[in-house]
Amino acid sequence: MANDGPRERLIVIGSGWVGLYIAQYIDTTIYSVSIVSPRRTSAYTPLLASAACGLFPFSLAEESIRAKGRHCDFIKANAMDVDFDARQVTCEAAFDEKTDGFPNRQFVLKYDKLVICPGCQTNTFGTPGVAEHALFMKHVSDAMALRKKLFDQLEKASLPCTPTEEASALLHVAIVGGGPTGVEITAELSDLAQNELKDFYPAVAPLIHITIYDVASHILGSYDQRLYEYATEKMAKRGVHVSTNTVIKKVDRTTLHLKDQESVPYGILLWVAGNKSIPLVDTLNVKKTEGGLVRILTDSRLRVQKSKSGLKTTPDDIYANVFALGDAADIEGQSLPTTAEVAVQKAKYLVRHLNRRHEDNKPFVFSTKRLVTYIGAHDGIIEGSAAGEALSGQKAWLSWRSGSWTWTRTWRNWVGLLWAYVMNFLFGRDVMRL
Repeated sequence: MANDGPRERLIVIGSGWVGLYIAQYIDTTIYSVSIVSPRRTSAYTPLLASAACGLFPFSLAEESIRAKGRHCDFIKANAMDVDFDARQVTCEAAFDEKTDGFPNRQFVLKYDKLVICPGCQTNTFGTPGVAEHALFMKHVSDAMALRKKLFDQLEKASLPCTPTEEASALLHVAIVGGGPTGVEITAELSDLAQNELKDFYPAVAPLIHITIYDVASHILGSYDQRLYEYATEKMAKRGVHVSTNTVIKKVDRTTLHLKDQESVPYGILLWVAGNKSIPLVDTLNVKKTEGGLVRILTDSRLRVQKSKSGLKTTPDDIYANVFALGDAADIEGQSLPTTAEVAVQKAKYLVRHLNRRHEDNKPFVFSTKRLVTYIGAHDGIIEGSAAGEALSGQKAWLSWRSGSWTWTRTWRNWVGLLWAYVMNFLFGRDVMRL
């Protein structure tokens, strides 16, 4: 659609699934687009565990916001506040001022339309020691840190001066969070330990043991009973211990302190137990969810609601030309999950609406997709298959693995993934280098 007038200023807060999709598909003949984020790349979060375990290079698990032929500006900054009346965003440069000396100055960006999609941060639930000692899994840098930590622990355990008991503690991988993310990371690490690592570290690889900790009565709460019991049983047979109904009181450098249980030594602590809102979402004067994860509430057209809006939304209850989506937002009355699938579907809906430049669009309707989780050893589970039944086994694994291609948004990464799998088949994983 040609633009006969000046371009509208479109500010996008966040460079996750939503920010990347807008950068790729928004009509830049209509909009002058600026992406504001502390990260200039967007992580393909479902691929992080595989990248950490050497299935493909880390570069294939993310996409740059800056790209040839992509006509939008990227601003490396944190959005600090939004003045909806003045239509402006207050930002602060996102650099480590103590390290490089560059001052994190504040500045203001004016907008005609605003998209708020900053995502969430990992929820430590205020557990002492987690922020200092745990690893997380939100970005490619996190996946790189996990691989480095794993091989550092293997090298420590391999030293002639390391007693067996200490080596076993060094190679205890504690994963907090029994959702799909925690289970898939467990599966990938278990595969790596029982295959390639036995060749590289034959003396200490058998000492690697993985424990999933969760406060719930079972893991994979979004799946039906038959599937989560199947997953628990299969992982147990491969040496993975699942500790449910477990509360972690505090963490120190080498030990998990559990409520009403003995303390447990660990070598690697990976915390994937949930999400919490970022400071920007907490400070915005908009309508938000009550209880649990704080999210911005929108109407069914993804428009941000004012803080005093009622149950029946009127035009006066909506901030004009302000939209919110991704993990940081939810549609009032729908309570959609914080998944990549929801974020991408909302992004597609919003881009179609913005590119058409009209208001009489239909409300957003989420198209429910089947849930697929990998549990290790070429095995997986599917909730909500095409036939309407739950599935498990190798077909589920193939479905999950093929998803690597569906999440990738560029031909370059798609070809790179294909080549990586071919090389793995011919020569094995290249896991010894970062």
